[in-house]
Amino acid sequence: MDIKKKLDAFMNETFIHEKLEDIVGDRFGRYSKYIIQDRAIPDVRDGLKPVQRRILYGMNQMGITSKTPYKKSARIVGDVMGKYHPHGDSSIYEAMVRMSQNWKMGVTLIDMHGNNGSIDGDSAAAMRYTESRLSKNADFLLKDIEKNTVPFVPNFDEEEEEPTVLPAMFPNLLVNGSVGISSGYATNIPTHNLNEVINATIHRIDHPEMTLDDLLTIMPGPDFPTGGIVQGLDSIREAFSNGNGSVVIKSKIDFEDISNDQKRIVVTEIPYEINKAKLVEKIDQLRIDKKVDGILEVRDESDREGLRIAVDLKKNANENAILNYLLKNTDLQIRYSYNMVAICNRKPEKLSVIRVLDYYITHQKDVVTNRTNYDLSKALKRLHIVEGLIKMVSILDEVIKTIRASNNKANSKENIINNFSFTEEQAEAIVTMQLYRLSSTDILALQNEQQELNENIKEYNKILSSEKELLKVIKSQLNEVNKVIVTPRKTIIEHEVSDIKIDETDLSADEQVMVCVSKDGYVKRTSLKSYTTSKQNGLKEDDSVLFLEELSTLDTLLMFTNQGNYLYLPTYKVEECKFKDVGTYISSLIQINDKEKIIACFKINQFSPDFTVMLCTKNGSIKQTLLSEFEVTRYSKAIKAMKIADDDSVVSADLTDNPLEIIVGTKNAEAIRFRASDVSLYGTAAGGIRSCSMKANDEIIGATYANKNDDILLLTVRGNIKRISVLDLPLTKRGRATSNVIKLTKTNPHYLTDIKRLTP
Repeated sequence: MDIKKKLDAFMNETFIHEKLEDIVGDRFGRYSKYIIQDRAIPDVRDGLKPVQRRILYGMNQMGITSKTPYKKSARIVGDVMGKYHPHGDSSIYEAMVRMSQNWKMGVTLIDMHGNNGSIDGDSAAAMRYTESRLSKNADFLLKDIEKNTVPFVPNFDEEEEEPTVLPAMFPNLLVNGSVGISSGYATNIPTHNLNEVINATIHRIDHPEMTLDDLLTIMPGPDFPTGGIVQGLDSIREAFSNGNGSVVIKSKIDFEDISNDQKRIVVTEIPYEINKAKLVEKIDQLRIDKKVDGILEVRDESDREGLRIAVDLKKNANENAILNYLLKNTDLQIRYSYNMVAICNRKPEKLSVIRVLDYYITHQKDVVTNRTNYDLSKALKRLHIVEGLIKMVSILDEVIKTIRASNNKANSKENIINNFSFTEEQAEAIVTMQLYRLSSTDILALQNEQQELNENIKEYNKILSSEKELLKVIKSQLNEVNKVIVTPRKTIIEHEVSDIKIDETDLSADEQVMVCVSKDGYVKRTSLKSYTTSKQNGLKEDDSVLFLEELSTLDTLLMFTNQGNYLYLPTYKVEECKFKDVGTYISSLIQINDKEKIIACFKINQFSPDFTVMLCTKNGSIKQTLLSEFEVTRYSKAIKAMKIADDDSVVSADLTDNPLEIIVGTKNAEAIRFRASDVSLYGTAAGGIRSCSMKANDEIIGATYANKNDDILLLTVRGNIKRISVLDLPLTKRGRATSNVIKLTKTNPHYLTDIKRLTP
C-alpha cells in the first residue's frame, strides 16, 4: 500500500525540463558572483576583503582595541566565525596572521603577540598560543563606525548586523595592497607609502584636474615593507595609468672586502613576497651545481638587527659578473605585475590609481555626511533637553511644587507638560534630574553646553550645506592620520631598468688546474695538488689518455670528433674531481652521437684569427679554417667543423700560428709534403679538397703542420717509431702521388697508425 502511494505521488509530481548547460551556468554564475564580491576581491573603499573586514569589526565589537589588553586569537576567531564569517577557522586565522605581518603589510592592522610566522615562510603558531588586538592603524579604519557612517546588513543567520564597508580614515587599498584570485578575476595590488598616498589624496581633493605627472611627483611608485629597489618609471607610469603593468624589484646589495683579492656579496633587502629561506637555498644550489664557480659559501646571517644574506666569493672572482648571474637566475630580482582589480559598486573593475583615489574620496564624502547627520541629530536632541532644563531653572519653585503635588513620575511628567508647555523629552529629563544638578555651577555648565551645542549645530549645518566645508573635514582627518602614523619610504625608485649582461667566463675564478681527456671520451678537471699527490691516473679499462695539460679555468677545450664535428667546452664547465677518479663522460656535458669519438683536443686561450686549424679525413679530404671561426656562445651539442661523406671520417686535426707546410701520412707507409698555401681557407660548414693521390686499398692515417727544421715521428702498428727529417720528404704539389717512408715487407708489414711532428 505504501509503495502504491509513493508511485501515485511520484506520477503527480511536475517535471521541469531544462538544459544541463542552463542549470550549470546559472549555478556557476551565482557561485562566481559570490566569490568575486564576497571572498577574493577587496572593496575599493576600505581595501578589505570580507573576511578581513569581519575580523576587524568583530574585534572592535569585542572591545579588543589598540588600547586594551591582548586576547587569545582562538577566542577572536571563534567569535568572528560564529557571528559573521561562517567558513573554516583556518581561513579566518590565516587572514588575521597576514594582517599582523610587517613584511607583507604596508601598515599592520593586527597587533599579535607570539609567533606570527616569518619571512622564511614559517607558519604562525596555532591560534591557541597567540594573542591579538587591533593595531592603532586599524583604529583609524573603524573610527566612528558607531555613528551610522556606513551601511549595515544582517549577518548569515540574521541574528547580528555587520558593516558592508568600514569608514576607513585612510586609503587602505593602496597602502596595504591586496592579492586574490577568483573565478574569472584576479587582483594584485602592491603596497604604497601611507603618507604619500594621503598626500596624493589631499592633492586630488584640492586639484580635481590632477595629472599622472602630478601624482608621480607626490607618490613616485610602490613602497614595499621589505624595501628593495624598484626600477622602471615607464612601467610605474603605465601601472598607475591603467592598473596594468610590471615593475622590476631588485634586492638591496652591497660588497664587502674579505681580503685584498676576495669579496663578499651582502644582501640586506629582498623583493616583496619572496621567501628568504628558499632564496638562500637556491643561491647555494647554484654553488653546489657548479653553475657559478666563483662562490665559496652562502650564509643566512639575519638576526634581530635585520635581514642579511652573505655570499662569500673565491679569490679573484669577478663579483659584478657573479652578482648579475644571481640577479638573473634567482629571486634576488623579480618582476612584479600590477593588476588593480577591486569591487566598485558591487562589481569588479580594473582601476587606475587616480580612480582609486576618486572612489575613496566619494566614500569619505558619504562617511562624513552620515557622521555629521548623526552628530547633528544627537546635538539637536541634546539642545532641546538643555533648553528645557535652563527654562526649568527660571521657574524652579513652581516646577518643584508641581512635582510634589503629583502622585507619581508619570503624573509629574503630565502635570509639567500641561502647566509649563515642556515637551515629552524635556519633562522626562526634568523628573529624572538629580537634585545636586540644581547648584549654580551646574546651571552655568548647562548654559555653556547650550552655547557649545549651538556652535556645533551651526558647524554641522555648514558641513552639510557646503561641499567645500565637507572636503575640508576630509582633509583634516587625513592630516590627522598623517601626523599619527609616520612611515618613512623603504623602497628606492630608479627610473631605468638596469640591463643584465652575463659573460659566463667572468663567473669563474682564474685558477690553474690539470685537465685530462681520454680516448673513450671521459673528461676531468683536478687541482694541481691532487695531480701531484696522486700516484695514478684514473682511467677505465682499455682506455688511454688523449690530452693531459695544465690549463686556466678560463681556457677552453676544443675537441674534434671522427664525424666532422667539434666540441666547445670551457674549462670551468668540467666537473672537478680527484685525479684518481675516472671523470665525467662527455655526453653528460655536450650532446654527441653514440658512435662519435674524440680524435684530437686543443687548449685554447683566445680564439685568435692568427691561428689556423687543419682537418684531414680518411679518404684524403683536407681543409684549413681560421681558429676564430670556432668560437661560439652556445655549445650544448656538437657543432659542424667539416662536411664529410657518409663513408668517410676525420682522422686528424692540427693547430698552428705558422702554417708553412703540411705532411700527410697513409696507412701503407706513404707520405706527401706540400705547402700549406696550397689549401685554401674554408668555413666550418664546408667540405675539404683532395690532399693526395693514394694507391688502391690505402687510406690517410694523419696529417700535421711542419716546417723544414722539424722532424716527423711515424708510429707503426707493430709498436715501432721511426724519426725522419722533414727534408727527407720531397716537396711537391697538393694532390700529387705519395712517396714511400717505410718499406713494407710481405710478412707482418709496418703499417702506419699515426704521424706527429717533433719541433726543435
